[in-house]
Amino acid sequence: MEVFGWSVTAGASKAAAPAVVVTLFVLAGCARESDAFTVAQPWFTEVSAECGLDFVQESGARGSHEMPEVMGGGVALFDAEPDGDLDLYCLNGNSMLPSQEPDPALSSAFYRHDAPGRFREATRAAGLVDGHYGMGAAVGDVDNDGDEDLYVTHFGPNTLFLNKGDGRFEDASARAGCAGSGWSSSAAFFDLDRDGFLDLFVARYIDYQPKTCFDSAGRPDYCGPKTFPPQHDLLFRNANGVFRDATHAAGVDGYAAAGLGVVCADFDEDGWQDVYVANDAYANSLWINRRDGTLREEAVRRGVAYNLNGQPQAGMGVVADDFDGDARLDLFVTHLRAETNTLYLSRAGGDFRDATGASGLGPVSMPFTSFGVAALDFDRDADVDLLVANGAVFHRPRVEGVGLPAPWDEYAEPGLFHLNQGRGQFTDASALAGTLTSRAALSRGLAAGDIDGDGDPDLLLGSVAGPARLFRNDAPTAGRHWLALRCVHPGWKRDALGARLEIEACGRRQVRVLSSSWGYCSSSPPVAVFGLADCATVARVEVLWPDGTREHFPLPAVDRMHVLVYGAGGK
Repeated sequence: MEVFGWSVTAGASKAAAPAVVVTLFVLAGCARESDAFTVAQPWFTEVSAECGLDFVQESGARGSHEMPEVMGGGVALFDAEPDGDLDLYCLNGNSMLPSQEPDPALSSAFYRHDAPGRFREATRAAGLVDGHYGMGAAVGDVDNDGDEDLYVTHFGPNTLFLNKGDGRFEDASARAGCAGSGWSSSAAFFDLDRDGFLDLFVARYIDYQPKTCFDSAGRPDYCGPKTFPPQHDLLFRNANGVFRDATHAAGVDGYAAAGLGVVCADFDEDGWQDVYVANDAYANSLWINRRDGTLREEAVRRGVAYNLNGQPQAGMGVVADDFDGDARLDLFVTHLRAETNTLYLSRAGGDFRDATGASGLGPVSMPFTSFGVAALDFDRDADVDLLVANGAVFHRPRVEGVGLPAPWDEYAEPGLFHLNQGRGQFTDASALAGTLTSRAALSRGLAAGDIDGDGDPDLLLGSVAGPARLFRNDAPTAGRHWLALRCVHPGWKRDALGARLEIEACGRRQVRVLSSSWGYCSSSPPVAVFGLADCATVARVEVLWPDGTREHFPLPAVDRMHVLVYGAGGK
């Protein structure tokens, strides 16, 4: 036990295997740069079957093209017991559309991590049966009792499951006061007012009513978001585990849009948590914390409402990280087919610029509709890479080799994997990712966490009308070091969501913010993982805690995880 917390040493770095050529299908008439990659072996290996994950999402599709059936598929990785092992949660649809009533025969699914590399379906035993039409999940300890609670968003009222402390949950939605209404998508816990209790921001989509829409060929298809009125998002303030609706008081009801992705961080660098929302076909929202319990929308002013051409895009998922190595948080937003996914690089003072054109991320994304996204240093070279989950929402030209039945064969798409070459310049490396990106699907939610305890992030991928898929990270990282950090506040008995970590190793600064909600409708463990390349020592570790306290911690050993405890560092 070290003075600043505990550490766990993981397995050795993985060496490369003999080289083979991996061949991917391509879209008709559309070659991809990554198709020429020669790789030792795929960097990600699907382990769903051998691990016991057999979940298949029920979309509820019956031929009437109800919009919710093409938008679901969120997932979550979190430690429910807590016993140090990550459990799985997969959002399900139901057969009740267009009604918002729950389905007594279907539920979202919980898989408990019973033994190394083995999961067991335990939804009913855990008290997590939920027949509403599931969209997304957010994880956080809302009552500061030392275990993680689960908030589930729906097409319809949402559900808060309180953890009893032993991996069993109870539905506390009624007494907790945060059920909301309408069609919710992503949600995120964050500490708005620095009182130590996690508040809750919920993105909402549209006021949906059944309607028949048609594609350009006159075939029935799913409607777009602007067919229906948009909804404003919701904000719930937490007081000792009981929420009150602060949407109006905080000013959040002043802007209505079709919200899908949410990420919370201190974007204007004033020490208070802000909220960014990716909106579908509307200007994105950046809610700046005014330090008095209110939020002010400043996306246009700060350069993250529109793309470089001043146009709104179809925002789906979003992630915040430092993509160009300047120790400031940038934003990456995923979008609809024929639009680019967009990289906003930060500037001093919390302003941003659209840097997609020079990043290498634009043209390769245009044939696809992108949803979930993970920003992680998969090859441990000290810069952040991007993995993107794709799947159409309208009819599209059929992808060669797709294995899904009609009608989904005309919506399935392969994924994208981008390797950061430094300073925000990316290469399409999708061929390295194996079936994670090559198998076409209606992929949606994406969560990341260390399932097997070897120090690198594994991946859980959700989809519409298809299986949830679990991937082990086998990226060749021999000779490259890493460091994983958690931040825990003993007074709050939980992870310090919103804490900003900065390390310096071999003259290079890296920054991460601890968050459990990013991407699309999904939740991941709040652990900061740093790739260190060949650097075997760390010169500095600094934490800016959510309450504004700044601490420096003793220099940690690398190639392991450490827990940094509030108050144990030096001011």
